[in-house]
Amino acid sequence: MKILMFLGTVRDSTPPRPARLGERVAKACLASFSSQHGDHEIELVDALNYPLEPIFKPHFSYSKSQVPSELDELAKKIASADGYIMVSPEYNHSMSPALANLLNHFGSSLFSYKPSAIVTYSAGQWGGMRAAIGMRTFLSELGCLPVSSMIHVPKAQNIFSEDGGLLEGEDQSEWFGYFGRTFNQLIWWAQAAVNHKTHIDPQDMIRAFTRDPSQRNAP
Repeated sequence: MKILMFLGTVRDSTPPRPARLGERVAKACLASFSSQHGDHEIELVDALNYPLEPIFKPHFSYSKSQVPSELDELAKKIASADGYIMVSPEYNHSMSPALANLLNHFGSSLFSYKPSAIVTYSAGQWGGMRAAIGMRTFLSELGCLPVSSMIHVPKAQNIFSEDGGLLEGEDQSEWFGYFGRTFNQLIWWAQAAVNHKTHIDPQDMIRAFTRDPSQRNAP
């Protein structure tokens, strides 16, 4: 199976230090996932690599001949993935606006009927858990329902080095075990969804809203 991990931060300046704290968390998650689920494919999507246009225009609003190539390539990756890992800091007790902006460029039909996992972090003591609560609603509306287990990393700058390795005094087996509880749930649900789609195609059972918002209206 294929898993996409979204790193939802674009801040690469200081203060506060260190810059790109989320990159450390994402690298640690990649290492943990690969060590425990090496038979599955995982790819990192860094929001910093997608400088989007100043005026919001989602992927589905373009004609096929006019859609930006980077946006179209990411849409294909999202559609082909079997599950998602969302890595986000916390801003004003909410998920990263950069992550929300990037994900909002794509219709829910690309994400639907697949699971997701939430990873939050912070330089302080709460680990972004308040952002995680809001992310549950956001991801559910995208159709990629989050698994029950979540990952929160408080004071991440004291745990992970720049390359995602553990700093002195931290136990890799404990952290990878903690990550693994969430990633194991993600893989279980992703595999269940893949298996069930061979029997019932959800797109045949419930059509996506692709023409007009009024399609979701009550009679």
